[in-house]
Amino acid sequence: MALSTRFASPLRPALAALRRAAPGQRRGLTALPGPGHTLDLRGIFPPLATPFSPTQEVDYAQLEGNLCRYASIPFRGLVVLGSNGEYPYLAPHERLEVVRCVRRALPRDRLLLAGSGCESTQATIEMTVSMAEAGADVALVVTPCYYRGAMTSAALIQHYTGITRMGLMVHKTQQEDFQVLAGSAGFLLASYALGASGGVCALANVLGAPLCQLDCLCREGRWQEARDLQHRLIEPNMAVTRRFGIPGLKKAMEWFGYYGGPCRAPLAPLSPPQVEELRGTFSTNGWL
Repeated sequence: MALSTRFASPLRPALAALRRAAPGQRRGLTALPGPGHTLDLRGIFPPLATPFSPTQEVDYAQLEGNLCRYASIPFRGLVVLGSNGEYPYLAPHERLEVVRCVRRALPRDRLLLAGSGCESTQATIEMTVSMAEAGADVALVVTPCYYRGAMTSAALIQHYTGITRMGLMVHKTQQEDFQVLAGSAGFLLASYALGASGGVCALANVLGAPLCQLDCLCREGRWQEARDLQHRLIEPNMAVTRRFGIPGLKKAMEWFGYYGGPCRAPLAPLSPPQVEELRGTFSTNGWL
């Protein structure tokens, strides 16, 4: 995962100008570059799970409860409305209220990254503007995929440059205001060794403190301790991502004092044998 920090800091004023512009004028708008707009993305960002009630309504009280528990963990910030937040299953008004709820609870020195990607460029621009106005510092824009065959390189370039200029590709960003974040706890140590700035890690919903400890060990060059800790995180990370996905992540959260709750249909809960397999993964690695 790569993020341009020049895009993040001036998000609100640039997108406010974008909203005021006529549709034909939007392609020329860019976020103003410069050192005053740099954000420091070094650290761990959990992509928050969205809590639902037994009737599958967004449970904002439980969300606030989880945020209170996360407040004691030295995260650099939080990610909302990513894939782990069941973003496609939320209505637009729910997405914005989640951002507002998290922003109210989040200290100002911590960043709020919010997913705002939609299938059309117009809807993505409007949602990104709204996310900024609701309190997001950084927008995460997913690649459109519904009309997969039509998503040519030219179409995607036009889509992304209709929000703001994203900068050069990763191989040309060494001299740019650009940072790379690992997208998984399973290879966080390797990512730091190669120069990554931090990570957006689903497992941080469950084991946030150990992941922040791994971040610290890598920054201090304590590589043996970091490697030992990394090894204990690989299997639990696989279990709550590829193996059991969001239902597994939410079930594991409950064992560590957080509210996981149900997923929104059509995502189904784990079966009892799957729950036991998941529990065994955390137990054999010393977390339960």
